[in-house]
Amino acid sequence: MHIIPTEIPDVLLLEPRVFSDSRGFFLETYNERTFATLGVNAHFVQDNQSHSKKGVLRGLHYQVEHAQGKLVRVLQGEIFDVAVDLRPASPTFGKWTGAWLSSGAPRMIWIPRGFAHGFYTTSETADVSYKVTDFYAPEFERTLVWNDPDVGVVWPLEGEPNLSEKDRAGHLLRDMRR
Repeated sequence: MHIIPTEIPDVLLLEPRVFSDSRGFFLETYNERTFATLGVNAHFVQDNQSHSKKGVLRGLHYQVEHAQGKLVRVLQGEIFDVAVDLRPASPTFGKWTGAWLSSGAPRMIWIPRGFAHGFYTTSETADVSYKVTDFYAPEFERTLVWNDPDVGVVWPLEGEPNLSEKDRAGHLLRDMRR
């Protein structure tokens, strides 16, 4: 597993070894021992998958209790994936990092607890899979608005993004509530 650093040291872009031949390819997407050697000592409790059409922007989601670490990868298509640091004591609080993830270049991103997460679909469709370290708790879910000017995420938009009502009604970083 190869680590590609991001602007936020705790967010890791991971490139697994891919074994290819005339039949196709094989790669290991998760191995507890390998991840532990990378400093990711996560216990995953749930796997999620989403399917999105081009132009869909999901996020930026987080939970104020039962915060989730996420290991995100793309099964089909391409996305621009974003993590925003919401850890109050962090030197990178309010900063964001982004990475391109696609099925054509199998990379994963590890986003630890304490971050808001979202992505924008750039291909016709995208299937995204992510492992999480805590269960979904809707009563503690919050949304940081995708276009918060204080965060300043530079999304690779092609026109207006397709947003859910929940994502459209997200809160600003300065108004974050527990």
